[in-house]
Amino acid sequence: MQTFPLSLGFEERIRGSHHIFSKEGVEEILNIQPKQGKAKAYQVKQIRNIILNYQLGGLNED
Repeated sequence: MQTFPLSLGFEERIRGSHHIFSKEGVEEILNIQPKQGKAKAYQVKQIRNIILNYQLGGLNED
């Protein structure tokens, strides 16, 4: 899970079990605390909303 935000250009900081991702141009900060190697459901929704709101990782419609 932690590699997915990295593939979208986010930078990662780790504080204990929290993986904190930030990216220039994205106002929100992702804070992921995996449980048994998986993100929690609300964290997946946060990531999805950021991807949709900032149009990250998709195809450009030029």
